[in-house]
Amino acid sequence: MHNLIFLTNLDGASLDPYVRLNEAQLFHSREPNPGLFIAESPKVIERALRAGYRPASLLVEKKELERDLSDLDHEMAVNKTGGLGQTPIYVATSDLLRQLPGYNLLRGALAAMYREHRPDLPSFLATMPTHPRIAVLESVVNPVNIGAIFRSAAALGIDGVIVTSDSADPLYRRASRVAMGTVFQVPWTYVDAKTWQSRGIDLLHQLGYQTAAMALRHNTVDIDDPQLGRVDKLAIILGSEGPGLREKTIDQSDFTIKIPMAPGVDSLNVAAASALAFWELGNR
Repeated sequence: MHNLIFLTNLDGASLDPYVRLNEAQLFHSREPNPGLFIAESPKVIERALRAGYRPASLLVEKKELERDLSDLDHEMAVNKTGGLGQTPIYVATSDLLRQLPGYNLLRGALAAMYREHRPDLPSFLATMPTHPRIAVLESVVNPVNIGAIFRSAAALGIDGVIVTSDSADPLYRRASRVAMGTVFQVPWTYVDAKTWQSRGIDLLHQLGYQTAAMALRHNTVDIDDPQLGRVDKLAIILGSEGPGLREKTIDQSDFTIKIPMAPGVDSLNVAAASALAFWELGNR
């Protein structure tokens, strides 16, 4: 392939996305257009390609070159995105790649990929199926939890995810890696955090959704309560790992729901709680 570029160092500006730019800098790197994100490992890259994301470049370990490029080129051809013929592919030895943070987690390949515009809330919800079950992530700041929630959402019948803008980005390297690429499989969009705080629940109500806030309150219903199954359009709202959901969110929701637990344990991690809630309430 004529677009293979064999590296002897990591100094070039074209390698900045892999070596020198942090997540926030990548996010803003192409303003006013959507920026870049890094996809780690062939499996995650394949899922991103399958979802239609375009690679700006790839960084591949020399010893895995033939295997990785064969799989990825096939994925792009299947999805009619043109193959890898025009994409710069940087090839580095294992010794050179060891200079990158988290080298042991890379599993052979990285891709700098173009972000896409995210639809506004009404446009996004218009794409949902009949009787949708969606999740809303309010101020969930840990990318590991974001990734785990998306993986559960993909596995357990959640039709879409709304992420407040003060949450961790689902396309952060760690989030997409933990999610095993399911951030490219489950439809999702952002909602501005200030918009959500001022009128998020009202917007969901106007669009036909009833809301179920996961919170520890005395007036809760269990997640297996039959009335939840009869709701036509249900939004399950999960809060941050420490303080949980804001009081206003809980007060304005149609239901406050909880997971029945043994005495002496007050709560579960938000990722674990999401898996149980999605199992019970998702469109399996």
